[in-house]
Amino acid sequence: QLQLAESGGGLVQAGGSLRLSCVNSRATLAHWPIGWFRQGPGKEREGISCNSPRDGSTVYADSVKGRFTIIRDNAKNTVYLQMNGLKPEDTAVYYCAAGISCSGYVADDIRIWGLGTQVTVSS
Repeated sequence: QLQLAESGGGLVQAGGSLRLSCVNSRATLAHWPIGWFRQGPGKEREGISCNSPRDGSTVYADSVKGRFTIIRDNAKNTVYLQMNGLKPEDTAVYYCAAGISCSGYVADDIRIWGLGTQVTVSS
């Protein structure tokens, strides 16, 4: 069964970088579309990117495009979210999720969510 766990969050100054990890210890992620979501303070959860292993494509929300990248390491059964050029508005709890498909940058029909990791960007 799928079991997801995020890590790599922390406090960083504006312009800095972080790499978040999404690890599955129970089953391979190689065949699962993986979406990244975030929820800022007082805001609703929003999808920011989705990677489909079927065609290898990744779609990013405009808010993160050019700064964030999804990287898959199937040997480690891990999906990373590389975040560069961080801005204060990126402050949020970040979640990975395994879904059935990607609808644009949003993963659909989520089968399991990670518990989230906090990212705080100061100015």
